[in-house]
Amino acid sequence: MEVLKIATAGSVDDGKSTLIGRLLYDTKSLTTDKIEAIEKSSKQKGYDYLDFSLATDGLVAEREQGITIDVAHIYFSTAKKSYIIADTPGHVEYTRNMVTGASTSQVSIILIDARKGVIEQTYRHFFINNLLRVKEVIVAINKMDLVDYSEEVYNKIKADFQALNAKSTFKEQNVSYIPLSAINGGNVVDQSKDMPWYDGQTVLEHLEGLHSHDVFEAGKARFPVQTVIRPKTEEYHDFRGYAGKLYGNSIKVGDAVTVLPSLTESKVSKIHFFDKTFDEAVAGSSITIELENDINVTRGDMIVKSSDLPKIEKDIDTTICWMDSKKLVPGTKYLVQHNTNRVLAKIESVKNTIATDYSGTTPASQLAINEIGEVSIKLSKPLYFDAYNENKSNGAFILIDTATNTTAGVGFIR
Repeated sequence: MEVLKIATAGSVDDGKSTLIGRLLYDTKSLTTDKIEAIEKSSKQKGYDYLDFSLATDGLVAEREQGITIDVAHIYFSTAKKSYIIADTPGHVEYTRNMVTGASTSQVSIILIDARKGVIEQTYRHFFINNLLRVKEVIVAINKMDLVDYSEEVYNKIKADFQALNAKSTFKEQNVSYIPLSAINGGNVVDQSKDMPWYDGQTVLEHLEGLHSHDVFEAGKARFPVQTVIRPKTEEYHDFRGYAGKLYGNSIKVGDAVTVLPSLTESKVSKIHFFDKTFDEAVAGSSITIELENDINVTRGDMIVKSSDLPKIEKDIDTTICWMDSKKLVPGTKYLVQHNTNRVLAKIESVKNTIATDYSGTTPASQLAINEIGEVSIKLSKPLYFDAYNENKSNGAFILIDTATNTTAGVGFIR
């Protein structure tokens, strides 16, 4: 079954958690005890409606304050698809959490309170989705019940967001607009009878209609080797396979390939998926590859088509979202984790910070927590990479603090 990864974004009280809870409730994905807990909690709070945010806000502080602090991952399925939703916080101080949640998502739902319209946070959320090149964005204009289901209000917010969308440089992005009332379920799973002027899809109908070719960006085939498989059993005495996940594009038996960084060449002789063999593997497949000749391949190497070699350099220009309380300054050393490869690196320079409201850049010499900026990095050995806008999987990396082993930042190679 196809799996769709979704990230939500929105300001405080825009209704992200309520929308997700309503999706789970109306698709009958909540367990009986969870529904009973929601009903009990709603009654205790004196609500005349079900407080679906309880389905996603797991931290005590989240429930007490009515806000989302950490990224929560929610899983549910329909007859057509399986879904993983990253419920990300909307506060500016949790920008790093939003980047984390959206980094692996193919679809983003940006919520807007119909009473407030497009605000500063909306700019930030849309900017991050542009930065991460999330191909499908649903603008969910929520709380329509609080503006009397006004078509005029919906059209005004839609026009304002379209003006924001005009500033985006990611023109392949598809933006859809859905008016809804998450608390009442209008246009979430079922069509709202209160908005007859809207003849588009509900949120679930839109998600159900998306296919992998709609939300995945095609690029050049990249196969980071996670492990070398050598069973050394009687049945597979001479077997040598290279296991990992294929990104970017398909690969076929007979394709001429190059192993990086050694630049050794070979051809694909077999492609295994568990106990079956295939002539071709598509992007997103977790597979094991056999090569025609017995060459040296280890974890951290990358297998690519010989006709589509990536860049191989020791100096990279990047965009960094900084996640650490300790500021990023030139001269400091970090580990760059790029796919399965880990390289020691030094920060050469911090050039500027990037405003998330599309107002441009500001010269800077350091990055503070939750800031995004342009940074030059020098590596101890060459990295084999693509620009992020050409191949997301091979153009992204994380920075690891060598002293604390914490993830200090996430980067995108330009």
